[in-house]
Amino acid sequence: MRRTKAEAAETRASILVAAEQLFFEKGVANSSLDEIATVAGVTRGAIYWHFANKGELFLDLYNAAQLPRVNMADVADLDCDERHALAAVETAACDWLETLASDVHRQRLISILLRTNFTEETQPVLDALEKLEEEHASHIENILTKAARNGRLTPGWTPRTSCRAVKWLIKGVCWEWLLFGQKFDLAKEGGDSVRNLFASFRA
Repeated sequence: MRRTKAEAAETRASILVAAEQLFFEKGVANSSLDEIATVAGVTRGAIYWHFANKGELFLDLYNAAQLPRVNMADVADLDCDERHALAAVETAACDWLETLASDVHRQRLISILLRTNFTEETQPVLDALEKLEEEHASHIENILTKAARNGRLTPGWTPRTSCRAVKWLIKGVCWEWLLFGQKFDLAKEGGDSVRNLFASFRA
């Protein structure tokens, strides 16, 4: 009997869930397709029905989760006028930290990335993330340019340097929190650091 679309979608979803579990527990390189099939309760052939190889499965895991969710801030739809440019980016960054602190799925996805030694097989994931990061950074820099144009960015900072500072701060605080056992309050202490950084931006 031919599988229905619903059955195929269910199988695919179970494979992605199993892959996330194993990638998180063992790492991408140490997780085989046979193990993923066993955890998912499907055959190896079922995996190849949906994915050409482990690299494609890895990429689809992030596509299914929506790549912006694992980036430094959800800013794609952020829009504001010049007067509120700094506040808009500051709020987006703090909101993202609060979301990460309570979103176990997002924590797992980012942790997998941090632990992955990218190879030719998994390079498409890194390429997709790099492209997304460039798009987000460009968007943030454009917003900060509005602030500079309106005289709201102190002369010690440019749109480019302030954008990089935001990115590096967010990544640094998140990675330390994830890699070393979540030993501090990410939303509060990370948010305080973001607010202090933006205070230094304001003219």
